[in-house]
Amino acid sequence: MAGRPFAGLIDAILVQDPVSFPFAGSVTRAHAEAGWVWVYRDLCPDLISADGVASGNFSASDLEAVMPDVLARMKDGLAAVAKDPEKDRRLRAALGSTEARDALPTMMMALRSRALLAKAKAFGKAVNTITDDGALGVALQSMPLQDQALASLLFHAALSQIANPTRLVTTIIKLSGNATEAAVIRMGFSPVIDAILAHAQNQIHILQPMGAFADIDLVCRSLERFHRLVRSLSGYIEFARGSRWAMVLSAITKQVSDRIEPRLRDVVSDINQAMRRGREGSDRLDNDRILAAINGVYLLATIRECRDSLALNALFDQAWSQTGQALEVHLQRNLDLIRQNPADPVISARLDAGIKMAEVRFNPEYADTLKRARAAAERRN
Repeated sequence: MAGRPFAGLIDAILVQDPVSFPFAGSVTRAHAEAGWVWVYRDLCPDLISADGVASGNFSASDLEAVMPDVLARMKDGLAAVAKDPEKDRRLRAALGSTEARDALPTMMMALRSRALLAKAKAFGKAVNTITDDGALGVALQSMPLQDQALASLLFHAALSQIANPTRLVTTIIKLSGNATEAAVIRMGFSPVIDAILAHAQNQIHILQPMGAFADIDLVCRSLERFHRLVRSLSGYIEFARGSRWAMVLSAITKQVSDRIEPRLRDVVSDINQAMRRGREGSDRLDNDRILAAINGVYLLATIRECRDSLALNALFDQAWSQTGQALEVHLQRNLDLIRQNPADPVISARLDAGIKMAEVRFNPEYADTLKRARAAAERRN
């Protein structure tokens, strides 16, 4: 077990698989893990305790203490394999892929720039508080745009802290003179666009476990983040037809939509199964189905807010309409049942779940109306 790659010092630029499109400012966590093993096991076994790494006891401060030697050995190691194709082949095999080998120089730059990465994150937080567009423009131009490789790392680190990426994009458009892709590139702001796309792609791993019991709050937050990132580009930048940026944007939009689509198709079925009274034997509550139905409605409401960044319009419209119809039918049935059996805990629990879903799918006022109808039904007996 390699622990956190490089004791967490380059976490600000790490992204999670799947990574269909690599960017200069980030490194896949799996590649960083492989690079870290190469460093502490093969290059620096006398400087870095493998047991300490495995146990989690090797800290960032421990790595800082030996960093000059670590960087020197990484530089020498890369120089050696660059001169010898057989050594290069063995290194690629040890790391597990050509891509992991190719990421090593970026890891080295990130380690050399580790103090700047921390400052970049602070810069990202500060962007959220800068209300004047002119001041934001000055702040952006203070970044090392003449060194695109370093700027890529810093913008990636900064963007993790920026709540509203649209302000970043509208500011670089003003500085660039117009909204065309060519103008943004000419002014040296390519790393900003790359960072936004990299962060958008980095939401995909959170959306992968889209089963009924996924962490729905995390999924919804990730979907909202994806939407803010994508809209900051698609709503403002004029991408050239067929450009890499346009292609990446289209592809990651499809990937996210494909991951959400199966869950979207299940929402109505989950509601029907959760809210329907058992047909055989004694009625009982299926808590798993109730949770799946509630989660599905929360997801549906989030998709509604983010639909401009997704390729799900027809399916969403169908699911939204059918969910509303299904909820109204089941709520009416359960209100009728509670009138007949006011003390039944199963019917009561179903109504609780249905009212919660109605609040999300419709509005709080409708939910309040249902609560009053339920109270009246219970009083009548």
